[in-house]
Amino acid sequence: MDRSWMYQRRTQRGDLNQVFIEGLETFIEFACSQPNFMDGTKIRCPCKRCRHISFEEAEIVRFHLCKFGFVPNYFEWNRHGEMSHNQTSMEFDANWSLNEQNEPLESYQQMVYDVAGPNLIARNMREEPNVEDKKFFDMLDAADRQLRSGCEKLTQLSAVARLLNIKTEYRLPEQCFDAFCQLFKDGLPEDNNMVDSFYQTKKLIQGLGLPMEKIDCCRLGCMLYWGDDKELTQCKLCQQPRYKKSSRSSNQSLVSYKKMYYLPLAPRLKRLYASKTTAASMRWHNEDHGHDSGVMCHPSDSEAWKHFNATHPSFALESRNVRLGLCTDGFQPFGQSGQQYSCWPIIITPYNLPPSMCMKEPYMFLTAIVPGPNNPKNKLDVFLQPVIAELKQLWEEGVLTYDVSLQQNFQMRAALMWTISDFPAYAMLSGWGTAGKLACPYCREHSQAFWLPNGGKMSWFDNHRKFLLLNHPFRLNKRRFTKNRVEIGHPPPIKNGTEILREIDEFGLLKVTGANAEEMNKSCSRSCGWRKRSIFWDLPYWESNLIRHNLDVMHIEKNVFENVFNTVMVIQGKTKDNAKAREDLKLFCNRKELEKNHATGKYPKACYSLDNKQKQVLCEWVKNLKFPDGYVSNMGRCVDMSKYRLFGMKSHDCHVFMQRLMPIAFREMLPTKLNCKSH
Repeated sequence: MDRSWMYQRRTQRGDLNQVFIEGLETFIEFACSQPNFMDGTKIRCPCKRCRHISFEEAEIVRFHLCKFGFVPNYFEWNRHGEMSHNQTSMEFDANWSLNEQNEPLESYQQMVYDVAGPNLIARNMREEPNVEDKKFFDMLDAADRQLRSGCEKLTQLSAVARLLNIKTEYRLPEQCFDAFCQLFKDGLPEDNNMVDSFYQTKKLIQGLGLPMEKIDCCRLGCMLYWGDDKELTQCKLCQQPRYKKSSRSSNQSLVSYKKMYYLPLAPRLKRLYASKTTAASMRWHNEDHGHDSGVMCHPSDSEAWKHFNATHPSFALESRNVRLGLCTDGFQPFGQSGQQYSCWPIIITPYNLPPSMCMKEPYMFLTAIVPGPNNPKNKLDVFLQPVIAELKQLWEEGVLTYDVSLQQNFQMRAALMWTISDFPAYAMLSGWGTAGKLACPYCREHSQAFWLPNGGKMSWFDNHRKFLLLNHPFRLNKRRFTKNRVEIGHPPPIKNGTEILREIDEFGLLKVTGANAEEMNKSCSRSCGWRKRSIFWDLPYWESNLIRHNLDVMHIEKNVFENVFNTVMVIQGKTKDNAKAREDLKLFCNRKELEKNHATGKYPKACYSLDNKQKQVLCEWVKNLKFPDGYVSNMGRCVDMSKYRLFGMKSHDCHVFMQRLMPIAFREMLPTKLNCKSH
């Protein structure tokens, strides 16, 4: 039988050959029909990497053969039951230990395996770097030359990196940078390796292979001049021109109205495996963490991570595949000057690293910068197109990478596990509207939110009592929640990704990257809480993820702390306890002690608010607090003694104050008979 199809895996375009796919199914069917050569339901994997060493499920074998191809010259499937002559297993093992050049490989007994879940990596199978990575290592060796003969502190690369850092830190112009380079070059011996200009510096740094792309955008954020639309000169949606009008001659470079910056992710992920410092740590998530069972110290301990492994076993098979998280928020770079400009950085973090590394600044990759000056809102998906396109490529094809710790080439793939944001940005990323009655993504159409007639806004007071246990005493409390109301309802069912996507498609919602999408989505969103079809649904695995979006707890905690603290401190204009709130309280709650005194026409002081003397004592106490280094910032600078208030506190400061200091601060100031459970 002609089996040349086994080594015709790819077409000229790089796709899997249809003849190979059909032949592969024939091989899998034959191998699974030979129980004497199987290990239960598993068969030997004949790919170039496994080389018949390990038994795997048929699905894993199919994936390996599509990815790596068959071992050389395996036209006779004698390891899967097709024995044409009497040949013992020992004789076959001896013969199979010869590669295509008839050079003996190391015996199986001498091979050391790294057991990473179901994955086996032969640590002694050393390889040379692939062509692309070899160029990088060669360049790195060349750039790591001493700046001059006998200089051990500075190399050419380290000197250039420090100069670029100085240029950025102190905003030096290019002419000044050129003058510094020329001065250093003239002052060093003649055999020095110092660059002499900013141009030469950029050429050296570009060799690191960390590119940056400038992508022109529609001035209204409707589209990107990217991909098939790269050559357009006006927006295909709003017809706005791409370039600014100029009185210069036509041979001058055109200036676009708006552009975004995109920093490709794959080269930086490859660099994590090019460094001995991080390459081994990228497998940490699949090793024994050394902590108590049931304790979650890393995302790999979560149910979402384990669910992803079970859903995508071929991805989980390779422990070096990268799990990613994406976060974004508005940022005002010119806030101190008073200029209103808001840009949105897109930051991606690899979660393979241990907790001591994965949240550090060097491993938080700035991937895209969405330009301002206004909030992109639902049009954020327009600017996420390059990010999603690269994530799809990293999932489906991956990128050839050299692992310097194991000295092996492997096909690195990556998957986005979830996003992290505050509540407004959650609406932009997920497509669920976070304003109005249906703002709660858990309650959805089961929301019990109501309108405050005096406050003039929506309230979710007593909206989530249904999430308590059925026998919880708060469910029957008619006094401390909505008056004369008990809660007997059940929490709404949790929908999985398939149900959510089906619901979005049934409503007819579209991605905002298409024509007329905004008008169509506005008409559809009147009957549901969805505002768009998020671009993240384009990821093949997004539908099956157990968790798709996370809320930044400390960001929300800061807002909660400021509202609570300003109410307790009775800060004018920021307290939530005002006349309108007291009138609404009278309608919905049974709090007679807070209702208006008709004799005096004033509202009584709430038991949770402080008078001026108490506020002064509290502010002086905070001003004199001392903390260990690194525990929290200097809170004394956040105290305004003239108005008895706190200001300028960061998220971590608010977290420490709310969790550690607030119980101590108010312990002696609250009424002694205050029932904490009921309030």
